[in-house]
Amino acid sequence: MNIDKLARVDLNLLLILQVLLEEESVTRAALRLNLSQSALSKSLTRLRTTLHDPLFTRTAHGLKPTTHALELQPKLSPLLQGLYQLTQAPNFDPLSSDRHFSISMLESAYATLLACFISPLLQQAKHIRLDVLSWKEGSMQALLQGKVDFGITGIDFYQDQRLSTQNLPDGIAHSILFHDQQTCLVNEHHPALLALERGTWDRKNYLQYNHLQVCCEGNNLWALDYHLEKKGEKRNIISTLPDFYGAASVCAHSDLIFTLPSSFVPHAQKLYPLKEIPLPFTFENMAYVLLWNQRNSDELGHKWVREMICRSVADTFN
Repeated sequence: MNIDKLARVDLNLLLILQVLLEEESVTRAALRLNLSQSALSKSLTRLRTTLHDPLFTRTAHGLKPTTHALELQPKLSPLLQGLYQLTQAPNFDPLSSDRHFSISMLESAYATLLACFISPLLQQAKHIRLDVLSWKEGSMQALLQGKVDFGITGIDFYQDQRLSTQNLPDGIAHSILFHDQQTCLVNEHHPALLALERGTWDRKNYLQYNHLQVCCEGNNLWALDYHLEKKGEKRNIISTLPDFYGAASVCAHSDLIFTLPSSFVPHAQKLYPLKEIPLPFTFENMAYVLLWNQRNSDELGHKWVREMICRSVADTFN
């Protein structure tokens, strides 16, 4: 696009050309545009000079468009409509919008959170498109670069600089959706159940068993492992998996302990005969958070989707 050349074009002339093509009469066009016929004729002269074409020939029945003018006509209407939209105040109508949004979500949040907001969101905005992606390494950068609109992930309140979500990067805004805590799942015959029944289920007991772990953002260790490390302790993790449903399956078919956010427990127990037992020592809570690029904070479409997600999750968990 040649900006210098375009800057010399009076864009009002395009509106005049559109009306002349519709009316094929200087008199009727001047009336619609609230101009004198003389002023309109001068504008037509300028149009001919700008577009290097006569555009119209006079006949006994009015103006007859030239071939070039007829070629311009189908391009002109959408162009003027686009210019008109640019001049309008920001607006987002969920009932009519066909916007396209994308959201990256932590795998454990699919079952826990997606069901909370997907139905009310798509019921109120029937024509929007929502792409749900997995939260992984690089998802935060995608938010910063504008490649993804929203993110839902977990943050730990345990302080350790190795936790990637401990300090959100500049430019990322967030809202806490709800707080959660770590708990444990075991199969229905696990010996830990007997320890729990006898009142001997404690930290030492927990660490003597083998464990499985879900790998998040390419990291095999969680905040809980950093907490244990500082006390000179560690879990014996003998199996890592990429997702929570796979981990629930392994847990059901082995004597491995699965430590996980408590909100996922009901979804795992719908599929497998797993028993929940508490984490036998105090550990900081975690939270699921909604993330977005700060430059979209006041954009009406983004704001509507954010508020819908936050409100729907709050209605479910409060």
